[in-house]
Amino acid sequence: MGEPVLLGIVGAPHGVRGEVRIKTFTGDPLGIAGYGPLSDGKGRSFEITEIRPAKEVVVARLKGVTTREAAEALNGTELFVDRDKLSANEDEDEFLQADLIGCSVVTADGVVLGTVTTVENYGAGDLLDIETPDGRSVLMPFTKAFAPRIDIGARRIEAEPPLGLFEPDDDKR
Repeated sequence: MGEPVLLGIVGAPHGVRGEVRIKTFTGDPLGIAGYGPLSDGKGRSFEITEIRPAKEVVVARLKGVTTREAAEALNGTELFVDRDKLSANEDEDEFLQADLIGCSVVTADGVVLGTVTTVENYGAGDLLDIETPDGRSVLMPFTKAFAPRIDIGARRIEAEPPLGLFEPDDDKR
């Protein structure tokens, strides 16, 4: 079995017939239904039988979940797929969020800016949350302009961040 990759998290129930809201981490939110059965990391398996878009989530029907109570019991469940089930990515500009976490972020001349701790998205694109060597947290847009060279194998992102982004904020002293 391959390494598990987090594709979504079950949220609150939707309606009374067992549908659940799912926050997805797939490029296309509806794409989570295309990976086959998902597991929760404890050996339970979930199959999405119906899915439709909602505001910031998808609403899905899971096989065997037919009541609001059963849906409520799944709130917070993380849904994983084996890495082997992810199609070999033809697009070299697509990365799994899990692959970016832990990468060191360096400038073109090798100065270490920090390490990626999480990947956030508040609606305007992905942001790398980077912990700097002095312990600060800096959010950098994850775009080709700011992260032009990425070497997942070497766990390294070469960055050209906006001017001043990694400078300590003098006002906070």
